[in-house]
Amino acid sequence: MSDTKPESFDDISASFSGHLKSHGNLTAVIKSVDMSEEMQQDAVRTALQAIEKFPVEKDIATFIKREFDKRYSPTWHCIVGRNFGSFVTHESRHFIYFYLGNIAFLLFKSG
Repeated sequence: MSDTKPESFDDISASFSGHLKSHGNLTAVIKSVDMSEEMQQDAVRTALQAIEKFPVEKDIATFIKREFDKRYSPTWHCIVGRNFGSFVTHESRHFIYFYLGNIAFLLFKSG
């Protein structure tokens, strides 16, 4: 593994826990993942779009969930917030838990 950092979100390689990437004032930190690299990048990009469009965490989660339902077929679940615990069951290769700044994103497919 190289010590160089990727130049853009397109270069995110979060195949291990705790990967860091800065984007403006935000840093994406992948805490746990069972998802293709392409889908991981899409999750982070979609989360960035959502926080630019919506000030309320529920609306951010709704936007991400609906986008993933459209792109990757239902049924996706999304939890967004600064303080929550979780224990979920997900389909294989359809789970990501990450932070953008101090906001946590839990996105997974189940059902």
